[in-house]
Amino acid sequence: MNPTAVNPPAVNPIDLSAAASALTAPWESRLLEQVGTAAVKVLRMDGRPLPVEAHDSPEVLIVLSGRLELLLDGAESTVGPGELCRIPARAPHAVRPGSRGILLIVEVPEEE
Repeated sequence: MNPTAVNPPAVNPIDLSAAASALTAPWESRLLEQVGTAAVKVLRMDGRPLPVEAHDSPEVLIVLSGRLELLLDGAESTVGPGELCRIPARAPHAVRPGSRGILLIVEVPEEE
């Protein structure tokens, strides 16, 4: 097989800042891509807190800009630009006041 005859897949980069800016309201995520069972979403934080919640699937939160003030299982932490944290499935977590910027979320349903 001739390797030059194979066409590489098309690359369609997504501008994450532009995708976050295009959101109609803060704290409303937008699905950017589905990779297997993983959902990759973007979200814009505006400083307001969010109440405690829990999800059936684990998620990874990646701060692209700004900071995420997080309460996870009762422990407070700050996640800064270029950092990520993992939220286990069904773990109670909340966003504390002062969380601003752009957040990338990767949700992966657990296999049953």
